[in-house]
Amino acid sequence: MTLLVLFGVYAVTLSIALGWAGHWSRAGAPSEVPVRRPTKILIIGATGGTGRQLVAQALDRGYTVTALVRNPKQLRLDDSQLKIVQGDIVRGDAVDAAMRDQDAVVSALGHKQFFRPTRILSEGTRTILRAMEAHGVPRFVCETSLGIGDSVGRMGLYYTLFVIPLILPFYYWDKTRQERIIAESRLQWVIVRPAMLTNRDKRGRVRHGQHVGSFVWTRTISRADVAAFMLDQLESDANLRTAPGVCG
Repeated sequence: MTLLVLFGVYAVTLSIALGWAGHWSRAGAPSEVPVRRPTKILIIGATGGTGRQLVAQALDRGYTVTALVRNPKQLRLDDSQLKIVQGDIVRGDAVDAAMRDQDAVVSALGHKQFFRPTRILSEGTRTILRAMEAHGVPRFVCETSLGIGDSVGRMGLYYTLFVIPLILPFYYWDKTRQERIIAESRLQWVIVRPAMLTNRDKRGRVRHGQHVGSFVWTRTISRADVAAFMLDQLESDANLRTAPGVCG
């Protein structure tokens, strides 16, 4: 019983810390960079579940796509509008090479190093933003997760009290750093916070906003719908620098 109580205290404390350390949407200031619709986009994390959907859907929408990947063999797509660049996100020269002549960047960066401290997400994102500023690429859309900043607790009790504190504490803590780095940039940006991801087909209907999710139940959304929502944000003429949650 004592261990259970202690774990409960730890889980609640971690949630409070993730809320305090993550981005709060009202803190974002309007971007001073003029809005223009992109035609050429760089996709980061293109071999992951959401990333593959981003590449396929972006090509369907007529974008010229560059995908930065560590292993090109994992992205089995053949399209005249797709350019695959081999490189690692932690290498600034690889990111810099992929960034040339782009209009925007969409990131579904992720990893599976869950059980030790890591800065892959935050430092990788910092590298991306530096390259964007150096090459004058103004628009950035990035996938993170519900459960951070002003969405803390909205992954439902199962994730809030079990999955995040037991399996994903280091991963989520790095996501808070990632969000703050994005929010402090001078770019046009959108942080997209999905609920629990699934591999279902795209439904084309999502709920989104600052109060999406549930403090009790774990909501879900397909990676295909997340990718579509991210591309919609890329194409929007509305003011950016927001962090909406999304669920199915």
